[in-house]
Amino acid sequence: MDFNVKKLASDAGLFFTRAVQFTEEKLGQAEKTELDAHFENLLARADSTKNWTEKIFRQTEVLLQPNPIDNTGARIEEFLYEKLDRKIPSRATNGELLGQYMLEAANEFGPGTPYGSTLVKVGESQRRLGGAEREFMQSTAINFLTPLRNFLEGDWRTISKERRLLENLRLDLDVCKARLKKAKTAEAKAACEGDAIPDFQETRSRNYVLSASASAADHELRVAQTEFDRQAELTRLLLEGISSTHVNHLRCLHEFVEAQATYYAQCHQYMQDLQKQLGSANGEVFPTAFVNTNPTPVPGGSSPSSAATLPVQPSPSPLDTGALSIEEVQPPATGTRKAKVLYDYDAADTSELSLLADELITVYTVPGMDPDWLVGERGNQKGKVPVTYLELLS
Repeated sequence: MDFNVKKLASDAGLFFTRAVQFTEEKLGQAEKTELDAHFENLLARADSTKNWTEKIFRQTEVLLQPNPIDNTGARIEEFLYEKLDRKIPSRATNGELLGQYMLEAANEFGPGTPYGSTLVKVGESQRRLGGAEREFMQSTAINFLTPLRNFLEGDWRTISKERRLLENLRLDLDVCKARLKKAKTAEAKAACEGDAIPDFQETRSRNYVLSASASAADHELRVAQTEFDRQAELTRLLLEGISSTHVNHLRCLHEFVEAQATYYAQCHQYMQDLQKQLGSANGEVFPTAFVNTNPTPVPGGSSPSSAATLPVQPSPSPLDTGALSIEEVQPPATGTRKAKVLYDYDAADTSELSLLADELITVYTVPGMDPDWLVGERGNQKGKVPVTYLELLS
């Protein structure tokens, strides 16, 4: 018990002297041992590495999980699994959930219907996109985030601990320097007084005490200097290890870029495949919505099907040949109709007719012509026009 009380008192006294030294340094009333320029540069480089690593780490987490507030429960669950040293269960991404909902809706509406079959195609693509996203997130977490976290929670904590210890030893060193300076000043002053005053016994005793005090302060200074130099060398070695950290983080950054490039390439390929599937389906599904001879009028003058359907750029189909060029095609005596243009269309070649949204043109069919196309006339202009860009009027 006595030992603990003495240690507590000693620690309290040490803390007090350090606090006094630190305060006097800030007020400019005490000298401070300065570190060499190379050491200061190492400290600044380490601080910069820590700050930017932390920012990059946090922002990468935001990139992988844009709305952390919406996933608070999931984050807490992951934290508990990490603390229990257990594997975090796989969780479906937003894309996979969207794809699942679309597939369930397709089953509800009927996968054989136009809407249901399209939901199946889009749902499967969304699930593939979600799977690619999950693989990207897992790869980034393992190969990029984990090394950054290990530095912040491991190496940097060690560096911070050793830096705090170095600062404490530096304060102790400066306290010893101040004590020695005071002891030598008092000893010199006493020596001067001894020369002016007769050498009485009391004077000799005081000079002896002052000399002993200066000798003890000098010994404490040498011990403090040795401990400070040893700690400074250890801290220097840790700070120089930041170069190895940069090399490691550079390798991780390359792996992050590779994973991201693979992820975006997969997404691009999946969407191209989906567009091809929907493009082939549009020729079967959407034209019937536009050639309905009795469309149900809705506000704005467009039929329900046409209003809800976006155009798909048709691949140009030349007029079935052997036969006539577009200029030689004559309108039939009967069967011409008026059509309203739904979207702007730029002609791909001279056989096609450019269209502007909301204009009215005359259209008709020609035997042997691709059913996805009609012949359109506007004044003295004539050319092929895609059916999906028109609303046929009665």
